[in-house]
Amino acid sequence: MKLIIQIPCYNEAATLPAVFRELPREIAGIDEIEILVVDDGSQDGTAEVAQRLGVDHVIRHRTNRGLAAAFASGLRASIDRDASIVVNTDGDNQYPGLLIERLIKPILDGSADLVIGDRHPELDKRNSWTKRWLYQIGRWFVSWIVSKPIPDPVSGFRAYSAECARHMHIVTHYSYTIESLVQCIEKGFAVEFVPIETNPPTRESRLYRTKASFVFRSGLTLLRVFFMFHPLKTLSWFSAMLAVIGLVPIVRFVGFYLMGIGNGHLQSLVLGAALLLLSVLLLVSGLLADLISQNRRLIERIRVSEHNRRSSCARSRRPLSGARPHVHKQRSLD
Repeated sequence: MKLIIQIPCYNEAATLPAVFRELPREIAGIDEIEILVVDDGSQDGTAEVAQRLGVDHVIRHRTNRGLAAAFASGLRASIDRDASIVVNTDGDNQYPGLLIERLIKPILDGSADLVIGDRHPELDKRNSWTKRWLYQIGRWFVSWIVSKPIPDPVSGFRAYSAECARHMHIVTHYSYTIESLVQCIEKGFAVEFVPIETNPPTRESRLYRTKASFVFRSGLTLLRVFFMFHPLKTLSWFSAMLAVIGLVPIVRFVGFYLMGIGNGHLQSLVLGAALLLLSVLLLVSGLLADLISQNRRLIERIRVSEHNRRSSCARSRRPLSGARPHVHKQRSLD
């Protein structure tokens, strides 16, 4: 069983050595441990530092594409290298590498497909009161959307089984944490949280400039991903609300008409009819979006099946004895 630890990095040359030192070299139940660094367009020599440290794989983006793209590149590369488990950790040394053994245990035990390190951010006194309060609001909102208790939805310290990782298709550009979590839940994978401690922060987060922008963009990502999986359900609610609102002026017009004074209230009929028409258009849009969603899921299944077939063929062509085929440890990915 192979474990690949992927580290998305953007200008992390100063902290990467500390991250590397804490990573485990042996874990019970794991035959191989490899380290993969994704350099997301760094200008401080992060890739060169990674190579000097002796990491197994370095993937380089020529430009800074963002955290979600770096995560997706690492996940795809890990699966291509036959990882049984993929662990994602940050390059700023926020998460202690020694906790990786605890993180992957539910996957090794067969009880989970995705395991997320729960930092208990709402209890961390190092965070400001405002930040802790926002964490609680965000946790409640995500839990309400997915109908499942989610203690720490934005933690980046997480482990994916190979099957779960193969089904991840990140489409947002901001952050992968919420999208990959919702995808796992919607696709029926088992999700668990394990309590973890974190190292003192080495710098301010580069993911957001203000707390308000982080909350807004994270909420927008959550709604977008939920809509991807439930377009008909989402638009049906809006359609129903518009229909109810549209019926009010129509009933008002009918009432006045029955009293013989309807000629002076034609604007109510026009407004109600317009709202009902919008309601019907929303419902039709929901049906079309649902068909597109089902088609996207079918394409994803085909891609996963094709990848499994190629992997099976590649394994069957490997030599049974003697030297293993040469693997390029470092490569550039644009």
